[in-house]
Amino acid sequence: MAEFARVKHAKYRMLLIRAASTGCRIGELLGLEIKDLLDDFTTVRVIQQAKGTKLTTELKTVNSVRLVDVCPEVAALLREFLGRRTSGLVFPSSAGKPLSPSNIRNRVIHPLLQEKGLPVGGNHIFRRFRMTWLRENSVPGDIERFWLCRANRTVGDDYSMLKKNEKFRKQIADKIGVGFQLPDSVSSSVVPNVPKTTVAEAEQVVA
Repeated sequence: MAEFARVKHAKYRMLLIRAASTGCRIGELLGLEIKDLLDDFTTVRVIQQAKGTKLTTELKTVNSVRLVDVCPEVAALLREFLGRRTSGLVFPSSAGKPLSPSNIRNRVIHPLLQEKGLPVGGNHIFRRFRMTWLRENSVPGDIERFWLCRANRTVGDDYSMLKKNEKFRKQIADKIGVGFQLPDSVSSSVVPNVPKTTVAEAEQVVA
């Protein structure tokens, strides 16, 4: 993952860092808009995904609409990456459309894995990495399921309100980090200047 976090192109570098640090599906990341980066970029609101060059609110499961918290270090890299941009997709193509998942897989992921002599995998390897890291760090199961949009398994899961405890979620995200070394920078641009949306406002959408 540290190697993916240092790929040459800043856009791919930031995208793969986000994939490994959130466990979001590739379509969710490619459909992510700047307006859905909340609380100084430490929370991602997932409400849509990219399918081809289109955006849709039809997600894979009912649990896919959610909030995903990330550590401050990743948030800082994203602020740097976006620079002065305040609207639109976080990871657009040169035409302003969603990137192609197959291009990311074939042009970035596969070549790096092959270069390192590692088994070739697709975009899903980042989601698997994040789940493994959460379990290695004994993250409560209901928060793991919330972040990775998994269904509850027991009555106890239904009763638990941990996933609604924003402060606790953020403490966990900060404590466990990402599980790999982050680069000092993803681009040369700076200036975060993005309108802030609160998690309280986002909860209404997720609810």
